[in-house]
Amino acid sequence: MALTLFDIIRGPRITEKAYRLNQLVRKLVLDVHPRANKPLIEEALKKLFNVEADKIGIVVLKGKKRRSGKFFTVGKLRKKAIITLKEGQSINLMDIAGVQSEAAPVAEE
Repeated sequence: MALTLFDIIRGPRITEKAYRLNQLVRKLVLDVHPRANKPLIEEALKKLFNVEADKIGIVVLKGKKRRSGKFFTVGKLRKKAIITLKEGQSINLMDIAGVQSEAAPVAEE
């Protein structure tokens, strides 16, 4: 089964750290499909959001162990991509997520 562009990028990872990286350093943190690789992610960014990546880092998050009675189960494998956008390009993290509220600006350190 081939991955489509919409399958590759599952959505933004919205955390305080990801929001701060997006505002201060032009980095974007996205949840991606576990079989996605850097060239596929770069192509999806160009076609879906019209931005180019300067650098892409991928982090594989192993599934958590959970206990159910005397048995252990393991959660799903997840993958996230930390993308540095090229100079002069930006994406608002909240636009991707579809959030309509106004967030407070991040203080400069």
